[in-house]
Amino acid sequence: MRVLVVGSGGREHALCWAICGSPLVTKVLCAPGNSGISAIAECVKIDPEDINGLISFIKEYQINFVVIGPEAPLVSGLGDKLQSSGIKYFGPCAAAAQLEGSKAFMKDFCSRHSIPTASYKRFTNLKDAKSFLREKGAPIVVKADGLAAGKGVIVAKTVEEAEQAMTSMLEDNLFGKAGSEIILEELLEGEEVSFFVLCDGNTALPLQSAQDHKRVGEGDTGPNTGGMGAYSPAPIVTNKITHMVMEKIILPTIEGMKAEGTPYKGILYAGLMIVNGEPMLLEYNVRFGDPECQVLMMRLKSDILPALIAAHDGVLNDFDLRWYDEAALIVVMATNGYPGTYEDGSLIKGLEVASAIKGVQIFHSGTSVNDAGEFISKGGRVIGVAAMGNTIAAAREYAYKAVGAIDWPNGFYRGDIGWKRGDK
Repeated sequence: MRVLVVGSGGREHALCWAICGSPLVTKVLCAPGNSGISAIAECVKIDPEDINGLISFIKEYQINFVVIGPEAPLVSGLGDKLQSSGIKYFGPCAAAAQLEGSKAFMKDFCSRHSIPTASYKRFTNLKDAKSFLREKGAPIVVKADGLAAGKGVIVAKTVEEAEQAMTSMLEDNLFGKAGSEIILEELLEGEEVSFFVLCDGNTALPLQSAQDHKRVGEGDTGPNTGGMGAYSPAPIVTNKITHMVMEKIILPTIEGMKAEGTPYKGILYAGLMIVNGEPMLLEYNVRFGDPECQVLMMRLKSDILPALIAAHDGVLNDFDLRWYDEAALIVVMATNGYPGTYEDGSLIKGLEVASAIKGVQIFHSGTSVNDAGEFISKGGRVIGVAAMGNTIAAAREYAYKAVGAIDWPNGFYRGDIGWKRGDK
């Protein structure tokens, strides 16, 4: 079987890495991939949003199955085009992908189907938004409606911060069309966690739990990012919490999407806040989280490919996945300046030494290779340093030992990934 993974980040590196282990596979390709992925899969220079280019390549090279990594091509309808071309793929159709593509759609959907989430109001007019803000006060959450690469959510502690965020989106076009509508949302206090399920339109199969660290700074400070680290399992996701999430959030979503004529297939990623022991939905993503995907793929004992195919074929009802008992933790190394402005092209040394450390796996998110064959940075989040261990504390020790072996003066990382669970 020839499998094409679409995307270029750490999530896609982890998916290629996992899929390469399947006995069903004869060849793994990635479009466009990155310099780390090229060591295990054939990379083809096609942009993930070049839908026509991807379809032509898939037909020409007789690809049997396509795994769509990022949200943008899903929202743009790559899955629909593959379906109409008779090509099997993993991911939702464009209409179902609106659960991530439009936060307004997602919030209204939750309201229609009584799914617990924070109270909210939608705005396209800055004056109206400011009036509502003065009435509600701060802290408050300001969200761009559309896709904003993980940067469209601002937790404003003051009215002034909220007004600045609203102005930047609605008036200054910080996120373009994605910010032409905003959501002002109640700030939920609790512990944030990522919850993943595989869906086939009717059945939802829970994966293992994971916890992300979205803020750029230690102690969960600074602006949101695409993720600065993660670990799995997340001890806060007990059997009781899992049951509540499935009954109150996931299953009503699956039934609701089916009832509205857009059955959901693919991975469904619920960003949750556990508030006084009760799960509340913060957001939906229609793809694997990054960096959570890396720790989940490391802990997955089963062959991932049959599960992805079963999701497409609608036969997950009798499916099961096996997981390693060990914990996994990943530390993201990013370019100085991220998530703001940064410069590409800085030299990264020591990756071979780091990857030789016990239990360590390096996933590339934004690297390239210079003329001398050396790794250089090409993006904001550049490297994911992941490790397995008997406990979260052990996995963290191995991961940070590997981080210490990497020589990259122009990079930075958080030193507190997993510290909250260091005794587990």
